[in-house]
This record gives sequence, C-alpha cells and structure tokens, in this order.
Amino acid sequence: MKGIKENRNGIVISLFEIFVGILLLVNPIGFTSGIVIGSGILLCIYGMISVFKYFTTHIEEAVIHQDLSIGLLALLGGAFCIFQSEWFASAQEILTIIYGVFMIVSGIGKVQWSIDLLRLKRKWILSGVSAVLSVIFGFVILQNPFDTVEFLWRFTGIIMIIEAIIDVASLVYVAKNTLKAPDATVVPVAEIEEK
Repeated sequence: MKGIKENRNGIVISLFEIFVGILLLVNPIGFTSGIVIGSGILLCIYGMISVFKYFTTHIEEAVIHQDLSIGLLALLGGAFCIFQSEWFASAQEILTIIYGVFMIVSGIGKVQWSIDLLRLKRKWILSGVSAVLSVIFGFVILQNPFDTVEFLWRFTGIIMIIEAIIDVASLVYVAKNTLKAPDATVVPVAEIEEK
C-alpha cells in the first residue's frame, strides 16, 4: 500500500483522464464547450478576487503584486470564455494539436521511465508499451486523418482511456514490486576510497 500511496497523484491523474475520455466519447462538442464555460466562470471569480484584493491591500504591497491588472485580464478572459465559447469549438483542431504535442512529450517522459525501470532490473513492459503508444497516438493526432473534429475528439477520448488504464496498471505494478525489491545498501565514498 505504501508504494501505491507514493504514486497516488499519478493514479488520480490517470483516473481523471479516464473520466475525461469517457465524456469526450459521449459528447465531445458539448463537453469541450462546458469546460470552456466552466473555465470562464473560474477566471471571472479569480478576477473579482484579485480586484477586491487590490483595493483592500496596502498601496505599497498592491503596487508590487499588480492584482488590479491581473484581475481585469482574468475578468476579460473569463467573459470571453463564457460569451464566446463557440470560438473555442471552431478552434478545437488547434486544441487537439496541442494535446497531440502533449502526448508526444509525455511519451518521451515515459520512455525514460521505461529505461529507468529496465536499468533497475524491474518489469518495464507496461511502461514501455505506454510510451510507444503515447508517441504513436500523438503523431496520429497531429496528422489528423479524420473527417470531422467530433470524430477526432472521440478518437482522443479513446486514446485517453487506453493510456490512463495502462498508466494505472503500470503505476500499481511498479508500486507493488518496489516493496518486494530488497533495499540497496549505500556505501559511503570514503569507505570505497580506503579499500
């Protein structure tokens, strides 16, 4: 259990990816619009808090933090997200490209994780498969061979679910096997030099 607790953040993120992937499968356009509007609401709340903080903070401190300009920009960004959410629907291809790049970068990180496990003489197959799939799917998304943006988002949802399931399995497997592995004895450098 200790190893699983140490990987809790990775597992939670993977479970969140599964949830998002399912929502993308069910209603990709509605889900992305809801995310944009929800983000706009959060930005507006943050903007109001920043503006309020500016006027309630001592002037010397307020000048340093620039809460007024940050708050006004957040309010403008939030209002744009709320009232122009259809703009984001038309820009979904750009958002998908960003996700494709993220998958490739994530896949490269997973390549190192796989090699680290291999060098530690641990089971690396699951993380290796996840790394290869991340890179391949990232390139597929960047090529966008699909007819519609909706199908592209559904494909992205499927990928998110597959990747997250493999990542959770890999994290749990590594966590369980880390507990079984014997602890390495650390020999101080001074002792090595004396020998």
